[in-house]
This record gives sequence, structure tokens and C-alpha cells, in this order.
Amino acid sequence: MPDQVVTVHDFTKRYGDFTAVDSVSFEVHKGDVFGLLGPNGAGKTTTLECLEGLRKPDGGTLRVMGVDPTRDPHRLRNLIGVQLQTSGMPDNITVREAMNLFSAYHGSAPRFDLLERVGLEGKLATQYVALSTGQKRRLQLALAVTHQPQVVILDEPTAGLDVQSRVELHKLIGELQAQGVTIILSSHDMAEVEKLSNRIAILLQGRIVAQGSPRELTAHGAGLTKISIQTERATVSELTALPGVTQRSARDGYDIYFTTDTAATVLTLLEHLKAQGDTLIDLRVERPSLEERFLEITGGKEVVS
Repeated sequence: MPDQVVTVHDFTKRYGDFTAVDSVSFEVHKGDVFGLLGPNGAGKTTTLECLEGLRKPDGGTLRVMGVDPTRDPHRLRNLIGVQLQTSGMPDNITVREAMNLFSAYHGSAPRFDLLERVGLEGKLATQYVALSTGQKRRLQLALAVTHQPQVVILDEPTAGLDVQSRVELHKLIGELQAQGVTIILSSHDMAEVEKLSNRIAILLQGRIVAQGSPRELTAHGAGLTKISIQTERATVSELTALPGVTQRSARDGYDIYFTTDTAATVLTLLEHLKAQGDTLIDLRVERPSLEERFLEITGGKEVVS
């Protein structure tokens, strides 16, 4: 398709006898927010580093805007912006100096408006070491997009941020997408990935085991519906069997059921409440979340950054 911005085809990367990534293929189109997820050792970081030109693949092809990251890193550097999870920035560099340095590296004008956009306009003279974790993350994002790249790679962009800063950065990511910028997002926050991404790939042991939109991924699981119920006297906890229910748990005062027969399960629950004289506080019927689907796909392995 003509709007392909990132293409990965039969990509393989080995470290000695260990195959970190094994024949992985995916495409990212213009304006996509593409979530790349995987538990520890899945090959996610290796894939991102090869796209960034930091490592050389052992097989297959990778292209960013038609550029081979290994063969033409000088062209690549102005096409992409990268926010790494950890930064090698000097402790004593100030926010203003960092913006000037990154802008000079890319041959672009400093974007102090971006620093204002991420709430750092009052920190221009502050050294990097003196910034909070959240302020460092916000600075790194501003520096990643200062040269107006067409592809942005974000590794844990909101780690360490308070709720308001997280909301503002989500808005900024949405604005970048609206401008046609293509974003590859890696995050341990499943709710964040589900909210921001329009396509997701899940890596496990070096291979892609699931790929699609958040809705497609959550719909194509075990075919279960999630029912969460909270009552005044919690009498539903006494039930030992419910029609269609294959899994049950409890969290935050809710009894949670996963069922293949939504109508029968809900009807039985309501009939039980009526018989027990219990009062319904909250009832939610929903498809499993991306986090629940992820745990199903990966066999319960937690996602890591």
C-alpha cells in the first residue's frame, strides 16, 4: 500500500546461538499509532533498536520511509524521533541547552514552544539532574519531536508522570497523529496502549503471536464476556456454579466472571440477588481488556518495559 511508512519483513536477529527475533513481519501505515508489546525477552527492544539503526539485523529487511536504518543512518536521523526509556543526557546540561543541542544536531530551529507545551517553560535554566522523573520524560518527548520527524518511536513515554501530565502527553500524541505523524509505542501500561493505538502487535519468544486493532485482539480471544458485579451484602460470592462461567475472581469489591453465556449468567445473578434480598450496587458487562487478552496470549507473563 502506498501509505506504508515502516515495513518489517522476515526480520531476524541473533545473539550468538540465541535467536532474539525470528522472522518477524509487520507494517505501519502513515498516521498509525502502532503498539508493540511483549514480555521480558520477547524481542521488542531488539526490534526497536534495529528500526532506530542502533543494531544490525541478521536477516530480513527493515525500512523506515523507504530508508534502510543500517545502510543510511544519516538520512534516518532526520526522519525519526526517538524517546528512549533511559537517557544518556549529561547531568549538568540545562533544559535550554538540551533543546539547542538537539535542534543543532538535526539542523532545525529550537522549539521552545514544545517545552511550554509539556510544562517546562519555567525550567529552562534547570540542570537535567535536578528534574523530576516526570519532567525528564516530558523533556525527552519534546526533544524527540523538535525536528518534526515523520516517525516517532516512544518507549514508555508516560512512565513516572502524574495524572495531569499523562493526560497532556496523551493529547500531544493525539495531535501528532492528527498531523499524519506515525508513532510506534511501547508501554507497560496496557490501558494506555489500548487507548492510544489503532494497531498492536504482541511479541512472544521472538515471534509475533497476535496482531490487529485493540478491538480485534480483545474480540478474538477465548470468546468470553467479562461480568463484574458489586452488591450490598456480596451474596453472589456464595454462588458455587453459574451457567457458562469458566473463570471467576474478585477485585476491589467486585465479583468478576468470564462467561460464554452472558444472558444466562446475568439472569442467574439477578435472580439470586432477588431471592437473597440483596441490593445491586453496580453491574458491568464488557469484553475483556487488552491486559486480560495479553495475559491469555502470553500464558500469564507480565509485560515489561
